[in-house]
This record gives sequence, C-alpha cells and structure tokens, in this order.
Amino acid sequence: MSKDKEQATEAKAEKEEETKTSSKEKKHSEKKPDLEKQLKEKEEQLLRVAAEYDNFRRRSIKEREETFKNAKVSVISDFLEVLDNFERAASTECDYEAYKQGVQMIFTQFKDILEKLGVEQFGESGEGFDPEIHNAVMHIEDENFGENEIAEVFQKGYKIGDKVVRHATVKVAN
Repeated sequence: MSKDKEQATEAKAEKEEETKTSSKEKKHSEKKPDLEKQLKEKEEQLLRVAAEYDNFRRRSIKEREETFKNAKVSVISDFLEVLDNFERAASTECDYEAYKQGVQMIFTQFKDILEKLGVEQFGESGEGFDPEIHNAVMHIEDENFGENEIAEVFQKGYKIGDKVVRHATVKVAN
C-alpha cells in the first residue's frame, strides 16, 4: 500500500501542477492581449515622437537658412551705397591715372566679394522691364527701343537667388 500511497501522492502532485500551469496559462492568455495593446500604443507614440522630431529638425534647418539669408541681405544692402559711390568714382574722368586705377581695383575687388556671396547684379540697358525687380521712375517714347525695354539705368539692382536686395531704378521706353 505504500506504493499506492506514493502513486496517489504523485498523481495528486501532478494534478496540482497541471492546475497551476493551466491557471498560469489562463492568466498569461488574459494578459497577452493587454500587453499587445500596450505595445501597439507605445509603438504609435514612438512613431509620433519620431515624426515630430523630424518635422522640428526640418523646420529648424529651414529657419536657420532663412535667418542666414536675411542677415546676408541686410549686410549687403548696407554695402550697396558704398559700391554705388565706387562705381561713380570709377566712371568720373580724372587726370590722375594712378588714382583712377586704385579706385577701379577697389571697385573690382568689391564686386568679386559680392559675387562670392552669391549676389547677382541686374538692370542693364536693353533688358526687358520686369516690375518685380525693376523700379521705373521715367517713361519715354523712343523708336530705338522696343516696348517695355529699359532705356537707361539710374541705379543697378541686386539679388541673392530669388530674393531682391535692391530693385533696379530705370527709365523705360514704351
């Protein structure tokens, strides 16, 4: 009988183990959908945060570039008056050739620096008039020029890329 008792005890222990295992599986199977739901929510949160960061990074880069561009435009617009004076001095007749040559060298150097900064000059006689970049202060009737053609330039215009730093002041033929 002791063998029977041992077998009964073993059977009882196995039954208890199965009961524990099945109750654990029930608890585990009940928790599994909750955990999967929480995992999906966290994944969605993480994706949203990653998307927000990416948008922030792009916006910051764009703002930084725009700020740099605006600062460059502001500084260059201050220098344009100096450039105009150099241009006038270079075009003035002078008996002192060395003086004139020095002014011309400074003027050329100044224009080279502006070119390196990406500044483009526009507004030449013979170009077509564009109200977006030209400022017409006079209109004339002249058969030598076509319609809406620039007849004379009073002050050249400058731009960086698509942004106009200063409009060209011109006389337009109709």
